[in-house]
Amino acid sequence: MSFFHTFVLMNHPFTQSILDWYSCFGRTLPWRGLSDPYAIWLSEIILQQTRIQQGEAYWHRFMKQFPTVEALAAASEDEVLRLWQGLGYYSRARNLHAAAKQIVAAGSFPQSLAGIKALKGVGDYTAAAVGSFAFGLDVAAVDGNVFRVLARYFGIDTPINTTEGKHAFTALAEELLPLGQAASFNQGLMDFGAIQCTPQSPRCTVCPLAESCSALRTGRVEHLPVKLKTLHIQERRLAYIYIRYNGYTPFRRRTAGDIWQGLWEPVELERMTDESLKNSLLKDSVVLAKNVRHVLTHRVLLADFYFLEPAVRPQLPDEFIWIPESSLDDYGKPRLVERLLERL
Repeated sequence: MSFFHTFVLMNHPFTQSILDWYSCFGRTLPWRGLSDPYAIWLSEIILQQTRIQQGEAYWHRFMKQFPTVEALAAASEDEVLRLWQGLGYYSRARNLHAAAKQIVAAGSFPQSLAGIKALKGVGDYTAAAVGSFAFGLDVAAVDGNVFRVLARYFGIDTPINTTEGKHAFTALAEELLPLGQAASFNQGLMDFGAIQCTPQSPRCTVCPLAESCSALRTGRVEHLPVKLKTLHIQERRLAYIYIRYNGYTPFRRRTAGDIWQGLWEPVELERMTDESLKNSLLKDSVVLAKNVRHVLTHRVLLADFYFLEPAVRPQLPDEFIWIPESSLDDYGKPRLVERLLERL
């Protein structure tokens, strides 16, 4: 890429249009305008796979309980998971906690792109976002909104979920980046995609880029960006039984290597190897719910839920501990389990 070509792209009308639009219509978010890299990084981790409307409440919750990275690092994993409860993708919470410890051990928040990217759970986009927002680094942050805006405006049909596509769109965003204004440009592109150039029913009739948009000119707005269909959704059945005995209930903590690692759940009948114990529990139980549907990215869970209040405390495997029912809120649980407990 020649210097002239790069210079032309940096001064492309598209870039100035995004900056102008952002100055008028950019979203007001609680972490914008802050200089605290911890607060900015926290917002980016929370917003991975989470809508802003939901993520904002969690950001406030975390900032209240853990106002500094030192406070987060000093917390127990249980405390972090409990506060994260309901957001899903719990590996994000575990990575957040591990990265906080990395930052504290290093003595300060890393200020280079490589240093930020070395944090647990931080990829290319998050590193670029934190780097540009917190430290003014001239680097493009390319998320789903940016992919969509660039694909439509420039008429690019390279699939965005391929290595070639990711490299091509990132390179284009870098070339369009106005030096010294990376934060405004990155945030402007994201907001433009979230508000103006939306996935469905984009506001093309009032778009400042309408006259020069390739997708609008060629009638391909609904067809861009291109994404290869590679996801195979699996279905899995679960059956839980909630046992109440003298105000206590047995729960176990899910182990390492699990999507719900570190979270707590009641007796899961499908995992029980003692068939006689399983049958005895089911024999006197009451069905509270059948086929409760819970959708994850790669699978659909269908759960049955039973309730049992025995006269004698059953002998369960050692992995279960008996928790006072009044203390259940102190334990982080998967959202599916929370939904089932609401049936009690």
